[in-house]
Amino acid sequence: MSESLSPPVRLVAIPRLAAGGRWRVEAMRSISEPLLLWFTKGQGRITVAGATRGYTPHNAIFIPAGVMHGFEVGAQVFGTAVFFHKVSEMPLPAHPQHLRIREAPVQQELNQLLDQIARELDSATPGSDRAVRCYAGLLGVWLERHTARLGTDAPDAARRLVARFTALLERDFRSGMGIADFAGALGVTATHLSRCCRESCGRPASALLHDRVLFEARRLLSETDLPVNRIAESLGYTSPAYFTRAFGHLTGQSPSAFRRAS
Repeated sequence: MSESLSPPVRLVAIPRLAAGGRWRVEAMRSISEPLLLWFTKGQGRITVAGATRGYTPHNAIFIPAGVMHGFEVGAQVFGTAVFFHKVSEMPLPAHPQHLRIREAPVQQELNQLLDQIARELDSATPGSDRAVRCYAGLLGVWLERHTARLGTDAPDAARRLVARFTALLERDFRSGMGIADFAGALGVTATHLSRCCRESCGRPASALLHDRVLFEARRLLSETDLPVNRIAESLGYTSPAYFTRAFGHLTGQSPSAFRRAS
């Protein structure tokens, strides 16, 4: 299928997102595509833009592109992740949304849309690409309607600060900046920033920073052939030895051992 006709969405079973290690979904990170998570079984916690909430079956969580997030995915968690490729083809929320869908007909409507999209994506019959675009458009309408009806409440001052922090962290986590540097850029003290992070997600600001850097380190070790010293440099560490000590302290493995295991 050519780029001009490439599907506007792709579907992945939520348990498959953790293939290769639960760190792939639980650690803080962001992706370049908007994401809709539809949980149909199980429960856990999800952190989006520094705010942590519990999720249960029939929760739909929309995460815009570039927004830092991570969520628990235990053995009993099932559902579908929808990655939006051609966002210009449909209106999508500008901010994260956590929708708790309690009405059975509304749950069924979303399930049917996802089933239809999956069926057409797997089909080789004429017109399947157009059918996917049509169903994806209806999915965008579903999300627009229920965001307007059930959308997340406006965040308080602490959550607004933490959302700004996670956006800045996503941009500059490779720079070697410490929490004092991030706090200064946000016009607050490091103590106040960490206090707000604890209120919003139960973790200090330093934990979010370490989690984001650690995810990128693991990703580079498992998905690239970059030497360890190059990875350390790309993540703002002053020396490979310091990176190796920090990685071992946080994971219990050296970077080389993690790479071999991956």
